[in-house]
Amino acid sequence: MQTVETLNEGLKRAFTLTITAKDIDAKVDVELKRLAPQMKMPGFRPGKVPANLIRKMHGPALTQDALNAAIQESVQTLVAEKQLRPAMQPSVELEDGYDLGKDAVVKVEMEVLPQVPAPAIDGIKLERLTVPVADDAVTEQLQKFADQQKKWDDAADDYVAAMGDLVTVDFVGKTADGVAFEGGTGTDMGVELGSGRLIPGFEDQLVGVKTGDDKVLNVTFPEEYQEKSLAGQPATFDITVKSVKTAGESKIDEDLAKSLGLESLEQLTGLLKGQIEQEHNGLTRTHMKRKLLDQLAEGHDFEVPPSMVEAEFNQIWSQLQHEATHETDPEAAMAEMEGERDDYRKIAERRVRLGLLLSEIGQANGVEVSNQEMQRLLAQAAQQYPAEQRQQFMQYVQQEPMAAAQLRAPLYEDKVVDFLFEKAEITDRKATREELEAAIESEDGFASGTHTHDHDNHKPKKKAAAKKGKPASDEAASDDAVTDEASASDATDEAKPAKKAPAKKKAAPVEAETAVTESSPVAAENAEGTEAADAPAKKPRAKKAATKTEA
Repeated sequence: MQTVETLNEGLKRAFTLTITAKDIDAKVDVELKRLAPQMKMPGFRPGKVPANLIRKMHGPALTQDALNAAIQESVQTLVAEKQLRPAMQPSVELEDGYDLGKDAVVKVEMEVLPQVPAPAIDGIKLERLTVPVADDAVTEQLQKFADQQKKWDDAADDYVAAMGDLVTVDFVGKTADGVAFEGGTGTDMGVELGSGRLIPGFEDQLVGVKTGDDKVLNVTFPEEYQEKSLAGQPATFDITVKSVKTAGESKIDEDLAKSLGLESLEQLTGLLKGQIEQEHNGLTRTHMKRKLLDQLAEGHDFEVPPSMVEAEFNQIWSQLQHEATHETDPEAAMAEMEGERDDYRKIAERRVRLGLLLSEIGQANGVEVSNQEMQRLLAQAAQQYPAEQRQQFMQYVQQEPMAAAQLRAPLYEDKVVDFLFEKAEITDRKATREELEAAIESEDGFASGTHTHDHDNHKPKKKAAAKKGKPASDEAASDDAVTDEASASDATDEAKPAKKAPAKKKAAPVEAETAVTESSPVAAENAEGTEAADAPAKKPRAKKAATKTEA
């Protein structure tokens, strides 16, 4: 193979590789020797078909396969000999006009990872906001459990329903012109009056009904209702009251704990206290991590591969577009996004840079994800798939370096961050949960775009509050950050087709007659709670020689 470098500019590299016809033909000969014992042809004993006859019949196909193998091998050799670290999968193109049997000229273009300067990790100072668990917070959670476990007592037939009661109804929803609309009919639906679960006016008009009553409710669907044909429109619901029940007293006692399968109220209280403490610790870590990433970003500035930035930006933009479709005014949301396109591109660049920094820190300090930890991650990820596809998923990850790297990345990032926490000078300050949450939400210190997988609330300055998802955080910095755990040769291995991962299992549908969901025409739309997930599930991306570090 002859190699000529045609471009060396910044992080861009280009080469011309010439693979001789002799080398290609040698690979064909090797393949012929391998196939000959297996070939069958009329007039010849099995395995005795002459090689020249096999070549005559299958030569073009064998030569094409040999050429593909030679190109892949040549690119891998180029990367190894030149000690290149491709940021993304190299572009490999066979020169036009190639004829089988002749020398093959191949153009290879790529962007390489920058030489990351030794990260400055000494002198990092962080404040750790700690939130003690208040007794009233535990009591509040206990009361919620008690309310969820409360019993409902049948009321007398002549009892008049009041706020707080449970009314079971059959209903038929109709448009203003009297036509029943799709999804507006149901039976035996329990409505807790005053819960606010249903569209405005629905619960209020059930106050005063009795068992056996028929009533027509007049309502108007919210302007932001997800079913656009009903949004802002008047409607009626023909109601038949099946039963009315009153709530029994909610008690925080030993029986409450035992109803939850626990031994005592003390055990339940301890579990709730531990859960709240865990939530506080998570918020504390998120705040510290943002501050840490800010300091790293402020102290380092180096060129990053444009292709990685573009890939990260496209991921951000795709998520924003998805979220914009769920806004009250999708067109306005899209217009606002367009006005901030440059801000999001800067955030994408920062994510990539921080990811490379964390990778460099981890590699320089021996941070690793053990095989045992990787197997645990793999087993957890497999649970997202139907039982019959879990083994297929595990085999896919084990055979596809990029899928494995992406699965490993969040944990790797966490371990690097924990290492930096150990190196940092940390001072503690007590705060309330409200103060801690406000500090996380504050734009002060975060406007440059810090995000990691621990949080997803960062955004450019002047971002409208109506924007539900704010993916532009450094949590996803590692989405495209390259670590040496995924070697540069992984990118070149992808000349061969990537195996397809199995499809994840779908969530079981909620039974319409036993629960009112927010997709029901009767259910109230919650502008802050209707998203299935703020961060869409990530799929293995076969074209990146990268792992996710959490910058």
